[in-house]
Amino acid sequence: MERSRRLNAVNELRGSGSNPYPYRFDRTHTLGQLRETFASLEAGSETETIAAVAGRIMLKRDQGKLIFITIKDRSAEIQLFVSKATVGDAQFDAINNLDLGDWVGAHGAVMTTRKGELSIKVTAVDLLSKALRPLPDKFHGLTDIDTRYRQRYADLIVNDEARRVFEVRHATIASFRRTLRERDYIEVETPVLHIEAGGAQARPFLTHHNTLDMPLFLRIALELHLKRLIVGGMERVFEIGRVFRNEGISTRHNPEFTMMESYQAFADHTDVMDLTEVLIRNAALDALGTTTVNIRGTECDLAKPWRRVRMIDLASEAVGEKVHPSQSVDSLRAVAKKNNINVEARWGSGRIIEEIFAEKSESTLIEPTFVTGHPVEISPLARVDRNDPFLTERFELFVGTHELANGFSELNDPIEQRERFNEEAKSKLAGNLEAGTIDEDYLRALEFGLPPTGGLGIGIDRLVMLLSGAASIKDVILFPTLRPEVFE
Repeated sequence: MERSRRLNAVNELRGSGSNPYPYRFDRTHTLGQLRETFASLEAGSETETIAAVAGRIMLKRDQGKLIFITIKDRSAEIQLFVSKATVGDAQFDAINNLDLGDWVGAHGAVMTTRKGELSIKVTAVDLLSKALRPLPDKFHGLTDIDTRYRQRYADLIVNDEARRVFEVRHATIASFRRTLRERDYIEVETPVLHIEAGGAQARPFLTHHNTLDMPLFLRIALELHLKRLIVGGMERVFEIGRVFRNEGISTRHNPEFTMMESYQAFADHTDVMDLTEVLIRNAALDALGTTTVNIRGTECDLAKPWRRVRMIDLASEAVGEKVHPSQSVDSLRAVAKKNNINVEARWGSGRIIEEIFAEKSESTLIEPTFVTGHPVEISPLARVDRNDPFLTERFELFVGTHELANGFSELNDPIEQRERFNEEAKSKLAGNLEAGTIDEDYLRALEFGLPPTGGLGIGIDRLVMLLSGAASIKDVILFPTLRPEVFE
């Protein structure tokens, strides 16, 4: 077996006094820096620049008294030009015994071959880490999707597209931080372990603190602690962090995912919609160099104004008759039945309208669309619409049929918030496992006074899917949740 052969090579190296896993290597240049500096070096040239470079061996060709090795670091690839006349017989043989996948450090002058290939004219090569397993096929990569996700380390070695996706992710998050910092937001960190599972409607993960002998939940949202900070006078805060929901897995859902939530005092949901557009446009520019993205084969320019339309109007248009949460539950059940939409007995009018929208309208929302005016029943933390007491000042952003963001004018009346929490608690008792509980500490915080506030939550993973063109959320999470692997 190949692994056994490589293990024998490790033992031989150790037996000869060599360490196949040394402690450090002093690199002078990344391969990308050399590519940039010597991009115009003429073919057949040799410079006086002596470089120490490091990378993984991706290709090796033995041509008698010459060896050509392609190494790769995070930034680029470069060729090592190894001549027996330069390095001597012993070093030449040692270099020739290196395997694909080995990490090496190389010393030598920067040059180009007669064909113009930028290279290092090697004087010495150090083995930095011996690879015991062979690389996946360089030209085909890891073809099994499950293996790609389980062995992301191997996927990243051979799959340029995987690396590109995570470069887009990094640039997106960095762009968010820059945009918010320019607008005087303060980045904060709030608890992951919560006494109450609140801030969203989702099933939480439950854990137990041994010392305090108490149950705790992994957070399902960042919201309630961030709004406590607005009460405390911080005025503009944001957090980028993991949240956890004990729900299904699909191409759009992973049990742990990354959210960006921001809260701004003295603002409402219209200000937050404006901020959402700026954040996502800037992220596209920073990650892609353009505001134009491909959505299901259609070019979409994110710089154009985004549509804003009420949920009830979309639902009404889809079923051909007016729907509104002021209508009776029975009448809306009849509308749903007529359109082959299943509803649960415990749902009120607002929840039925949401289901009509989800079944009939979501799939039509390709270009960026702010869906606004959600029913009060499904929006326990949003303020009632100032013009319609059955709706809230809330929006969801849909792009490519996927929800990317959620925001609203925050409910800051502690009396009304308690009433909303009580309704959620009743819903939970009725069997709604996603309903929240009554967070007494949050209610106490509201009684100290929450100023008018606009709040926003953006799903980082789904946004990266949009910007990178990834088909599954697993493609944009380095280590997605999978069933346990069975090791033989």
